[in-house]
Formats: sequence, structure tokens, C-alpha cells
Amino acid sequence: MEVQETRVQTDRVLTIPNILSMARLVGVPLFLWLILRPVFGGPNSDGWALLVLMLSGISDYLDGKLARRWNQISSLGRLLDPAADRLYILSTLLGLTWREILPLWLTAALLARELMLLVMVAILRRHGYPPPQVNFLGKAATFNLMYAFPLLLLSDGSGWLATVAAVFGWAFAGWGTTLYWWAGILYVVQVRRLVKADAVAD
Repeated sequence: MEVQETRVQTDRVLTIPNILSMARLVGVPLFLWLILRPVFGGPNSDGWALLVLMLSGISDYLDGKLARRWNQISSLGRLLDPAADRLYILSTLLGLTWREILPLWLTAALLARELMLLVMVAILRRHGYPPPQVNFLGKAATFNLMYAFPLLLLSDGSGWLATVAAVFGWAFAGWGTTLYWWAGILYVVQVRRLVKADAVAD
């Protein structure tokens, strides 16, 4: 009976954690629009963009915690959560690079890691495996980057607050980028082991 209940909960779609993840996805285009308004002659909306980014970070923490506490870990949630993380990272990279807050080399480094992961997912699918699960290292990298981006956005100003935000923002960006690549390399190792095991089995 317990096994059946777990299966039912795993297949549920409308759970609180999934709704939080869906709300994060809806916030992606809103955030991108807010951050790019000054580029197209609109008013500066960095404060609202920061608020959306902060709410995304809070919901990212809550959806995983609530899913575990309420036994609402679902197949959909396993897809929505990393998808929302990556879309926020990509949209923030686009916005901050367009605003010339982030240098091109950092954007290229993070995008190269995403491209590498897409190749790994394609290899896994060809061998009949699902995408790799998000590990603790990948989550830590995402948290660092999600702290770095709003701080770097805040640093695009003047005064002591912008200076302090720049120092902490770049620290988080450095750690986040390093952990992001470290997690990516671990995914490559994991994929290589699975493919090698398949070759031996054949």
C-alpha cells in the first residue's frame, strides 16, 4: 500500500512544489523584460528585476524542501526544477551581458558548459537513459550563481552599496562558475561510465 501511495504521489502534477516551479518559469520572461527595459529606451526597472530574481531563489529553495517534506517529489518536478534553473541562468546571462555588466568570457564559459551538458543528454537518450539527476554540486553552483547575478546587477550603480555588491557578486560568480563546471565534468564521467557499461554488456 505504501509503495502504491508513493507511486501516485510521484505521478501527481498539481503539487505545491510543481506550482512553485511553474511560477518560476513564468517569471523568466518577466525578469528578462524588466532587465532589458533600459536598453530599449524604457525606464530602469532593476529593482523589480531584483525582486523577481529574489523570489525565484526563494521558490527554488522552497520547492525542493517542500517536495521532500510532504513526499511530493514528482517526475514533472524533476524536469521543471532544473529547467527553471537553467532558463533563469540563461536569461540573466543574456540580460547582464547585453547591459555589459557581465564580460563575454564569463558568459561564454557558462554557455559552453550548458552546451556540453546538452551533448551528454543527447548521448544518454541515444543509449536509452533519462537525463542525469541534479546533484548537490550542481545545486550549489546554481545557488552561487543565483546570488551572484542580483549582486552584479546591483553593482551597476554608484556608491558604497554598489562597491560592496561588486565584491560579493564576483566572489559568488567565481565560485558558481567553478562549481558549475565541476558538476558538468562529473556528469561527463557519469555518462562515460554508463556508455562503457553498455558497450561491455553488448
